[in-house]
Amino acid sequence: MNNEINNSKEDKNRLKVISSMQPVTAAFVGLMVVFLLYQFVGGLLTIAIFGFNFENADVNAIRLLTMGGQILLILLPALIFARMIYQNVTDALRVKLPSIKELLLFAVGLIIITPLLQELIYVQNYFFIKLAHANNFFGNLKEILDKIDEMVEKTYGNLLSSHSFFESSFVIFVVAVTPAVCEETFFRGFVQKSFEQKFKPIWAAVITGIFFGLYHFNPYGLLSLIILGIYFGFAAYTSNSIFVAMFLHFINNSIALIAYFIFGDDEIINTKVELTDKIGSHVINFTMLIIIFVLFIYFLKRNYKKIQQSERGNHDLS
Repeated sequence: MNNEINNSKEDKNRLKVISSMQPVTAAFVGLMVVFLLYQFVGGLLTIAIFGFNFENADVNAIRLLTMGGQILLILLPALIFARMIYQNVTDALRVKLPSIKELLLFAVGLIIITPLLQELIYVQNYFFIKLAHANNFFGNLKEILDKIDEMVEKTYGNLLSSHSFFESSFVIFVVAVTPAVCEETFFRGFVQKSFEQKFKPIWAAVITGIFFGLYHFNPYGLLSLIILGIYFGFAAYTSNSIFVAMFLHFINNSIALIAYFIFGDDEIINTKVELTDKIGSHVINFTMLIIIFVLFIYFLKRNYKKIQQSERGNHDLS
């Protein structure tokens, strides 16, 4: 705990604000600006180019527009805001190369949290469907969420479909590489680092994770995306490297893509639930995975400094 407090103080002392705008205010302004740019300006630009008939549009042109939108409407604003607010952009965006051991260590957490979130989605949706059957309000809400989910599903289905190795490689670059770089630079780089100047690191990660989830417009995957975003934030703060968060984001999206290529599922994260299934086994799996994940985080917090020091010692000997 003392190390965490000291690290937070070091971050605040190292980052010199060069704007009259406070970092937390800048973070909220950045979130609002990027939301408007990416969702509305990007949406209008898409309609202007392709019209309303997306299904007949050239899929590679849509992919290029999606990639360009991420770079111009998320990454570029993140760099501009970081330069406007902070004197040392490198520190503000956590530009520090991690070791292979660090990457692998946080990847273990991703391996644990991925099935955990899948079980969470199943349990969450099971009880939501039960509520929808029993209550008209939740029934109407489910119809709205189903339509949004179907729209998101169709959008991703068009982007992910491929018929060759080259096309699959391009899809991975568009859906895994580009979001990992652009979204992590903005969320875990500029936004979370700005929140850390005012709030405790855990709350900075939680707040950033909430906005990360909301930005993706995935109604049934919202809670899972928030938790995933918090883990990315924990990894970025603990390692003080944006590249760790980028690596995790890339691996997460790549696993989903590979699963799509192999199984042909229209959804990156399966949200379908059969009420005839036994919910008990899913609840047990979810509970066990939570315990394992909490123990992993506890181990990481207790031993991360030692791991870093041993890694530095190995480099010094070499």
